[in-house]
Amino acid sequence: MAVDGIGIGSGVNTADLYAGRTKSASEAVSSENAAKKAEDNGTGVVYEKSADAENKAASVKVKTVDHEAIVAKMKQDAEEQTAQLRSIVEKLMLGQGKASSIAGAKEGENTLTNEEDMWKFLAKGDFTVDAATKAQAQADIADDGYWGVEKTSDRILDFAKALAGNDPGKAQQLLDAFKEGYKKAEETWGDKLPDISSRTYEAVEKKFNDWMNTGTVTE
Repeated sequence: MAVDGIGIGSGVNTADLYAGRTKSASEAVSSENAAKKAEDNGTGVVYEKSADAENKAASVKVKTVDHEAIVAKMKQDAEEQTAQLRSIVEKLMLGQGKASSIAGAKEGENTLTNEEDMWKFLAKGDFTVDAATKAQAQADIADDGYWGVEKTSDRILDFAKALAGNDPGKAQQLLDAFKEGYKKAEETWGDKLPDISSRTYEAVEKKFNDWMNTGTVTE
């Protein structure tokens, strides 16, 4: 008689055979359960069909760096920064010049004008102002005044540093913009700006050079 194709007389213990098969079946079930658990936990290895993998690879876009566009943007930013500084310098220098001119005017009935070439009118100094207006202008151009050398030069430098992101590497470019703005202010003024503006020019130049050379500004 044969059991599972193995003769009784073959010397094979059927109990051992059954035990072996049971163990193999148990291992198979355990392996299957482990694989399922790994898949449920997202840790299992998932093999994609080659066609799927190719489609995914084809859908990946390769990003290239447009160096010309980056350089163009940097130039545009630099031009905008210098234009802004030129504009603010012109306004500040004219404001300081106005205060200085009023501070030195004769006292009397106020004869200030708002005509188009007011700056040239102020430059001539041929006008009178009331005592209160003159006193305020004199306080404004004092050493600690709003239009004084220190505060005006500080405002210019602070504005430049803000535009440059506090990068000393841009200091020379912005110093050149300051000089252009100052020159434009003199053209609008119609003459050389007052002495206080000349001293402010020197203070700004020194502060820019300190910033350029050391990254800090000394008083």
